[in-house]
Amino acid sequence: MIAMPTTRTLAGCLAALLLSIARPGSAAAPNVFPQIAQRAAACVADQRFAVGDSVVELTFDPAAFAVGATPVCRWVAQAATAVAGYFGRFPVRHEHVVIRPVDGDGVHGGTTWGAGDTDGRPLSVIRLGRAVTLAELDDDWVMTHEMVHLAVPSVPRNSHWLEEGIATYVEPIARVQQGQLSAKKVWADMLHGMPKGLPAEGDRGLDRTPTWGRTYWGGALFCLLADVEIRRRTHNRSGLREALRGVIAAGGNIEQDWPVAKIIRIADDATRDAGALAGLYSEMGDAPGPADIDSLWRRLGVVADGAGIRFVDDAPDAAIRKAITATDATGAYSSPALTLGGHYVVAFGAIPPDLSFYYPAYVCAYPNCSLANAQAVQLGAAQNYPNIDLAIPHLDLIFRGGFDP
Repeated sequence: MIAMPTTRTLAGCLAALLLSIARPGSAAAPNVFPQIAQRAAACVADQRFAVGDSVVELTFDPAAFAVGATPVCRWVAQAATAVAGYFGRFPVRHEHVVIRPVDGDGVHGGTTWGAGDTDGRPLSVIRLGRAVTLAELDDDWVMTHEMVHLAVPSVPRNSHWLEEGIATYVEPIARVQQGQLSAKKVWADMLHGMPKGLPAEGDRGLDRTPTWGRTYWGGALFCLLADVEIRRRTHNRSGLREALRGVIAAGGNIEQDWPVAKIIRIADDATRDAGALAGLYSEMGDAPGPADIDSLWRRLGVVADGAGIRFVDDAPDAAIRKAITATDATGAYSSPALTLGGHYVVAFGAIPPDLSFYYPAYVCAYPNCSLANAQAVQLGAAQNYPNIDLAIPHLDLIFRGGFDP
């Protein structure tokens, strides 16, 4: 049984969570609310949390950051949840994330190694500004980018573009599929970013042109072309995600050293698509390859519109574009609800018959008690049953009674 929190404790919990776990407009998909909240809570308590059968262990000093522990933990948990969602599971059994404080605000980059930890396991080192803000953590791409690296076998130095290209392409896709970004934001960034990866004069292919643009955006362009081609050949039943899941299923991740040809072969086998990736690699590995991305955008129905974009939904490949950035609804959050004074309390599982409350609870306004559209009016409740979680509606989070950040 959870000890009864004081009103002061509840107010502190609410204030911290309102500021750190979600804000109006947060786009986290309903199916991941409980996972992110539970993982963040475990991280605050123990600096580690589980993602399925895997463990993410953190090393950081909460006092070093103005925002405190809870926002930092939520940032890491949200990235891990997005990566596990995209790949079907977290790519490695154990990851150690070291967060090093640096002067200023923002996220200052990171590096991930397959055997960088003292015990030879994967290690990510992230440089985080001491004055980082909640908005900067919420908008950050670096943590997810570094965790995507965990899913890709280490390749020879001349093929580094494949590692960085997959991380650059998959990061926003993983986040949009979990509802953390909008599709329009993702396609706008690709429209404006992909030209940086086009071959310039004298280009000798991705394997032999190790410039920044070709390594990151050229690799990402390879991934986009692969995703589209796989979906064309499979009538949108599979995409690059399924190809990369096949690599993980075959034992591939950052802890393994594989040649590019092996990754390509296994990925192609996973989608039964008769060699989409192999064909692209033969065109782009040792030669500049295709460069007509204007035609690609027209077929996908992505049109520049000032600083943003607009979609053309009757374009030939519009269905492919929609499928690539569709929010993944598998395991969608659903819950029974208990009415209380014209309001609802939302719970994870069946509500026990002996449920009682220490304080009046006004959690979401009747009758629209859903995490998407309910309006918070007041919270001053705790409950004496450990498996009941209160939902603070319109703020995209699950609050566990008795949790004190």
